[in-house]
Amino acid sequence: MSPANLADRAVGYVPLALAFFAAQASAVAIPQLDCVVEPHMVIDLSTQIDSIVETMHVERGDLVEKDQILVTLDSGVERAAVASARARADANADIRAGQVNVAFAERREERVQSLLEDDAVSTDQFDEVETETRLARLQLDQAEEATRLARLELHRAEETLRRHTIRSPIDGVVVQRYLSPGESVRFQPMLRLAQIDPLRVEVIVPVSAFGKISVGQRAIVQPEEPMVGNYQAKVTIVDRVADAASGTFRVALDLPNPDYSLPSGLKCMVQFLDDDATPLQSDAPNSAATQASADRDSSQL
Repeated sequence: MSPANLADRAVGYVPLALAFFAAQASAVAIPQLDCVVEPHMVIDLSTQIDSIVETMHVERGDLVEKDQILVTLDSGVERAAVASARARADANADIRAGQVNVAFAERREERVQSLLEDDAVSTDQFDEVETETRLARLQLDQAEEATRLARLELHRAEETLRRHTIRSPIDGVVVQRYLSPGESVRFQPMLRLAQIDPLRVEVIVPVSAFGKISVGQRAIVQPEEPMVGNYQAKVTIVDRVADAASGTFRVALDLPNPDYSLPSGLKCMVQFLDDDATPLQSDAPNSAATQASADRDSSQL
């Protein structure tokens, strides 16, 4: 084979070699990385109502459910406003009086019209009676509009009263209680809540791994002691902007925690899995049933 032919074949192999090494580089697994387990969401619960705490229904560490009543604010004035608005909305005497006036005016108009046909009354007299009938109908309309407005005022008063009952916006745990009964809630939070199902796992990833992690990708999380076992998590956020100073970018994962067996604030290690990797079963004792079984086994021993 001539040197020219050898050179041509060598040039032809260059793209194949580059593709091979690129495939090998992409196939290199991302090593285990340090991570931190954090709450999925932290809320400083506050209100725009300027009032006084009447009752605090929870303490630090209590588990709460969405829409559970957490704080009751003083609402004596608002309850009185609701009662007054309800009385006005339920009042219908003006409507009944208007209905009676309209019925009377219509009967009178019919009689006068009959007299007008017999030339017993003048046209001016009939016009006056007809006008009184129209005015009676307008007065009835005004009474009905006043009732509708009263019902709207009742709705507004009820909404204002409802704001004095503070409910939980999430399922979670009470992290901190800032106020006690008798204290003002103006311009300050009352409680700090944390959502810990799912937990959020934050990872700082080297920029060399950018493009190898995608949303929806699975990973195995190993919390620090005293927690043991492997927990499955799923990537939910991959930052598109890297930090030039550290050469890293951030990745967030959701870690299911339905029985609250894992606390937040733990250090951990995370191993990202390839898309075609076989899912690993969590071997962590994360249920009350597992714990009860372990207790039974220990008692038999």
